[in-house]
Amino acid sequence: MTNTIRKTDFNFPGQTKLYKGKVRDVYTINDDQLIMIATDRISAFDHVLPEGIPFKGQVLNQIASSFLKATADIVPNWLEATPDPSVSVGKRCEPFMVEMVIRGYLTGHAWREYRDGKRSICGVSMPEGMKENDRFPEPLITPTTKAEVGHDEDISRAEILKQGIVSQENYIQLEDFTRKLFARGSKMAEERGLLLVDTKYEFGKDKDGVITLIDEIHTPDSSRYFYKEGYAEKQANGEKQIQLSKEFVRQWLIENGFQGKDGQQIPHMNEDFVNSVSERYIELFECITGENFIKEEVDDVLNRVENNIKNYLH
Repeated sequence: MTNTIRKTDFNFPGQTKLYKGKVRDVYTINDDQLIMIATDRISAFDHVLPEGIPFKGQVLNQIASSFLKATADIVPNWLEATPDPSVSVGKRCEPFMVEMVIRGYLTGHAWREYRDGKRSICGVSMPEGMKENDRFPEPLITPTTKAEVGHDEDISRAEILKQGIVSQENYIQLEDFTRKLFARGSKMAEERGLLLVDTKYEFGKDKDGVITLIDEIHTPDSSRYFYKEGYAEKQANGEKQIQLSKEFVRQWLIENGFQGKDGQQIPHMNEDFVNSVSERYIELFECITGENFIKEEVDDVLNRVENNIKNYLH
């Protein structure tokens, strides 16, 4: 538990900015290059949990870089190099202030809206007669605002265009890229015995004005997966689907009295639980990529990361 990346405080040549998200620390170099460090922090219910998860950053970074490379023929992306297993380097883009959420199945937030009697989400209709985890006839794009602080909020295509958040020409292109990326991700998942349930994509424009895919894609932090085997039987019998995501961490927190509400204390995460989360993330990596996970040396993990980045920059 001591050999995890909980926080970084590096100072690189040409560094102009440092942004610390829930999971990633992002260093800007010369205002045109980003160094994105996937830490071992884990968040749930909009709170960063107190313990780092060994190898989690490496898992997320390697899954994301693998899928970015596998989808580069669909849309250009920001990634230029991975100088360390927990680090990605790429071009800085001006982000569109929406997240393109796409849903292949009625689950999560969409299911909760449906269960409460709503038959549209983000201005998109949902068919009658569905039950939790049923597959939609066609994937639904349900965008959200991209909040600087606080929660992202559902928003419709019409409202995005009305508010001028994204131009109509650009938004049509974002929808097209979103559907094509989801189709590719779904095909790759099925080849590995998985179903890509829902995910989100973020886009920006590079300095030449080219629409570019940014951030991570198809990781268990940004996506939900079901196991393909047994899916139909479970739906027919009204049983819960087995999820491949960090949903198991949320469930553990709920069972221990925490859902991020005022006055609630984050429960103690002992070493056995932390290690079990780490093992689950490694299992997710191997299921999603079809590759064996190779644990990187972590005796002095911060030194390793800093040296690898400096060597790359030089």
